[in-house]
Amino acid sequence: MPEAATAGPETDDRPSKSQRKRDAHALQKLGVKLIDLRDDALLRLPLEANLVEAIRFARTIRSHEGRRRQLQRIGKLMREADGDAIRSALGDETREQRLSTALQHAAEAWRERMIADTRVAANWLAQYPEGGEAIAELLIRARAEIATKAPGRAYRELFRKIRRQLETRGDEFR
Repeated sequence: MPEAATAGPETDDRPSKSQRKRDAHALQKLGVKLIDLRDDALLRLPLEANLVEAIRFARTIRSHEGRRRQLQRIGKLMREADGDAIRSALGDETREQRLSTALQHAAEAWRERMIADTRVAANWLAQYPEGGEAIAELLIRARAEIATKAPGRAYRELFRKIRRQLETRGDEFR
């Protein structure tokens, strides 16, 4: 009989009430992060349909108290969801977003350097011979646009071509 009295509290593997509250608050914070995502990114996450609708509805609420209540509802729905799977998928989503942003910045930097220095443009064309004549022509037109203080179509098209080259080659965005 004494064994039963000592075995109770020690074998209880449930988390404490404080830990459960911390977990619930963490899931609610994760739900708040989901509100800022675009719909296409939101739909790629492993979320239930009712949670997606609650998140979309929260975006429309302007009242402070109404928004607070909706965030609590999202937190409650998040408790039923797999938080680790959502965090993992969200991490993948943000990594892809960072890579896309890095690619964008690299293409912009290459465009500016190629317009400013003909040697950089020559090096680029030597490194990426495919589509080189189109880029060379766009460089001439983009320089002319900049000289007239009106970057326009060729300037934007040059960016798109450079970005496409970087995407297909998978370079390190130097």
